[in-house]
Amino acid sequence: MPDEPGVDGDLAMHWLVFNVLGFQAVWWACVIGAGKGWPWAGPVAAVLYAAAHLQFSPTRRRDVRLLASALVVGLVLDGSLGASGLLTYAAAGEVRHIAPPWILALWAGFALTLTHSMAALATRPWAAAALGVLGGPLAYASAASVAGAVRFDNGMVEGLVAIAIGWGVAIPLLYGIDKHLAKNEREAIA
Repeated sequence: MPDEPGVDGDLAMHWLVFNVLGFQAVWWACVIGAGKGWPWAGPVAAVLYAAAHLQFSPTRRRDVRLLASALVVGLVLDGSLGASGLLTYAAAGEVRHIAPPWILALWAGFALTLTHSMAALATRPWAAAALGVLGGPLAYASAASVAGAVRFDNGMVEGLVAIAIGWGVAIPLLYGIDKHLAKNEREAIA
């Protein structure tokens, strides 16, 4: 919304605040919910946030594409982390090689920040990778220590290194997918 022509500056700032706070609410609902044995809390928060976000988003089509892409990336990355034995997710059940719904809810909420509050990273792949390398492990370590939503089974260092690599690739990959899909859409219209 901030880049939209004719959008009031105050409205743009409110949109960014909503975007950041909405994702934070999803993160806390997912992590605390999973840690407390309420694995439904995060997905419910993510659905409510996504519905509100998409209702008002000036880039709804793009946001939906990124959300779908992030769910696939999340399934692969977090499924791999679980299957490898590096991580155990709270409320994952018996199926370790599939990311639990609350983790996918986190990916959905995160995807909705990519073209809004984190839009500056879209043209800065090294900054996006750096955010992944630093922010990914920090988020998982916080989820482990604050709520017990994640457990590092083969040592925290090994798990955090794998997360850093995965997220360091995932964020630039999502921006690359977004750019590719947008280009294909423009070409289809032309």
